[in-house]
Amino acid sequence: MSSRAAALPLSLFLLLAVTACQRPAPADTAVPAPAADALPARGSAADAVADVKASMHRFLDARSFHARMVLEGAHPMTSEMDYVAPDRYRITLPTGTQTVIGNMLYMQVNGRTTRVPLPPETLSPWRDPLKLQQAQQGLTAEFLGETQIDGVSARHYRVRNTVPQPVEFEYWIGTGGLPLRLRHAGTDNEGRDYTVVQTYSRYDDPAIVIDHPVEP
Repeated sequence: MSSRAAALPLSLFLLLAVTACQRPAPADTAVPAPAADALPARGSAADAVADVKASMHRFLDARSFHARMVLEGAHPMTSEMDYVAPDRYRITLPTGTQTVIGNMLYMQVNGRTTRVPLPPETLSPWRDPLKLQQAQQGLTAEFLGETQIDGVSARHYRVRNTVPQPVEFEYWIGTGGLPLRLRHAGTDNEGRDYTVVQTYSRYDDPAIVIDHPVEP
């Protein structure tokens, strides 16, 4: 699979690569997804697609969440991110904390804050990883079974999109119907394999607050 077909989370990694190298991941203190009844038994492909679409719509409605993104491959990288609706992001990097409010990126490097206009599509992979706005007719899914993600019960799916570009993911849904993890593997333009894993937690946690950065 080409890197063009794997554009899902890579636009954000390109942004992060400008300012940071790999960062060791902190201990996970995430709050589990909100409690809810377990999803009903699923068997057919139509059921799997319905589960995935419902999960992603719940994700788009989340007021806040925490995410961890890990890139493995020729240029490994780990980042942490918090989101607060409607348009606030905080990305933790070795060089400092990068904050997005609206269409403005506040880059903190060596104790200084710089404002950089940010194209709206740069962070869209975090908010709509499966590109549901474009992929309603081209999405297929297969239920792979029950598993555990960080001690939380989850349903495991293989998801494919054909619109706007062919791409395939592994996708895990928690008992609250919200995404727990998304994994994508591909090959870059130089023929090197990579894997991207996004793990989500702390949905609608009021303790996640993103303040406007203090500028010099």
